[in-house]
Amino acid sequence: MAVHGTGGTDTSGRRLPDVVPFDLQHLTRLSWELGSRVVDDDESTCHSDWEHAGTPWSLSIFHATTHTVLIRVRTPVGRERFYGSTESDLERALPTIRDAPDWELSD
Repeated sequence: MAVHGTGGTDTSGRRLPDVVPFDLQHLTRLSWELGSRVVDDDESTCHSDWEHAGTPWSLSIFHATTHTVLIRVRTPVGRERFYGSTESDLERALPTIRDAPDWELSD
């Protein structure tokens, strides 16, 4: 169940898809090319991978810099969307996804 948004009508790209159970105050949508480059870089480390139960949505969180995280969301058709945010915003949001019954931490 979505806790934010209104059916994905935000065209600015400054919101995570409605299936994601949290919202981040400081969020930037990145191009696929830039997002892919950042997560593939040797300096980026994976923080966690999450899967949505019952649907093929997935979410991965990467540490990009000391204070910046990158979130990769994979849609049911396999498209990747990338978002950048602050480490502090993510830390405040993590309990929400941990407690969400529809999201599971991947192995």
